[in-house]
Amino acid sequence: MAQMPWKWPFVSFSKRQEDRSMTRSSNEVTSGSLLEGLLQDLMRDDPAWAEFLGGIAYLWPPYRTEREHEQIRNESRWLVSHHAFAAAALEVRQSYVVGTGHTYTVRAKPGQNLADDVLQRIQAEIVDFIERDQWQHRQLENQWRLDRDGEVFIRLFDVDGHLAIRYVEPEQVASPPGSDAPFGVVTDPDDAETVRSYWVRRDVMRSDGWEEVPAEEIQHRKANCDRTMPRGLPVLFPVRDNLRRVWKLLRNMTTVAGIQAAVAILRMHGAAPAGSVQQYVARMAAASGTAPPSSQIPPTYERFPPGAIIDVPPGVEVKFPAEGINVANYVQAVQAELRAVAARLCLPEYMLSGDASNANYASTLVAEGPAVKAFERLQSQTIWWDTAILRKALEIAERAGRLPAGVSQQIIIEAEAPLVQSRDRLKEAQADQILLTMGVVSPQTVAARHGYDYEQEKSLTVQAEES
Repeated sequence: MAQMPWKWPFVSFSKRQEDRSMTRSSNEVTSGSLLEGLLQDLMRDDPAWAEFLGGIAYLWPPYRTEREHEQIRNESRWLVSHHAFAAAALEVRQSYVVGTGHTYTVRAKPGQNLADDVLQRIQAEIVDFIERDQWQHRQLENQWRLDRDGEVFIRLFDVDGHLAIRYVEPEQVASPPGSDAPFGVVTDPDDAETVRSYWVRRDVMRSDGWEEVPAEEIQHRKANCDRTMPRGLPVLFPVRDNLRRVWKLLRNMTTVAGIQAAVAILRMHGAAPAGSVQQYVARMAAASGTAPPSSQIPPTYERFPPGAIIDVPPGVEVKFPAEGINVANYVQAVQAELRAVAARLCLPEYMLSGDASNANYASTLVAEGPAVKAFERLQSQTIWWDTAILRKALEIAERAGRLPAGVSQQIIIEAEAPLVQSRDRLKEAQADQILLTMGVVSPQTVAARHGYDYEQEKSLTVQAEES
């Protein structure tokens, strides 16, 4: 098998500095005007791309060292922790991808004859794992970490014949001194997509304590990257600049509005000398009972009760600065930036901005809408990862003797995620009834689609009929 070419971008920091030095040396022999023009193009406030980069930068990947990848992750964590819209975006994805949790059923693969009691024991093992591991909460955190960090490391443990899973923080996975494994990921020498193991350090504050963990004991979920890239990218990475601008716009808008609104009245004294103005201020302060001791500077304001009627002496011009505030101009700029963020996440704008004036829930979450397709795609990806962990729990149960050997490979684990599109319960029930009549789907599938446990509901129905 041919050597995969992905490793070349991920070089050590010293090697990268050496490459840059060589680039500078070669550029020195070229004309100064060409280099000057290239640098000017690169420093413009435009998308960081140029048709001819002359070896100064690479287009892909966006990180080349562990330090650069750490900076990308830390920036995303700051946004999610401090930026209301960034946190809202991740919570929306949690709500629609995981929701109230997925339901799981098992059935035999075509050609496999498994007794009903075996299938029931397999189902019981899955239910036991879900309850012990608080799986629905784990699913929510998996999605949050995947979006925030661009990856999730889940370590699998066999504890007394039961599967236990724990997180490995992304900063714990790194290359130890002397290792040539990029970013702590050890791959097959002839296949960059086949991971053999991961280097994990137990304490990120120490340089020792490294452990090479076999790939079979870690599930590495990564997103927003190529398969040949060793580490994932946060979902907000392409729109981090938009979110920063939204932060600044909101800060500046509310600060200016607060300053303007805090000044109730400005009295314009025209051509009056400064001494007369000071005497007027002191006289008004004494009249309103706010005059300070002689050692203090007199206040330059008066307090008026709400709805007060004020008599203004001749020659005094009065202005109300709060009347000139037009917040709508700033809000439009914020909305424009948020539309870009929503477009990146395939979200209807109102899910991010909270402004539903230009959207309708029923029309944005229809079956063929882009948001629905995006959420269903994410659900499918999550189900693939989750069922792999559930199958691992069954394999451990086999080794512990609670299940017959090999049954974990003879079944299909089916998962039903919450429906995304706007629901018409009557039409759904009618469609399910037609499919049941045609024999296309089973009652168990229909029950799972609507969030019910078929066996439990069947048992409750029998109890209700007997009572």
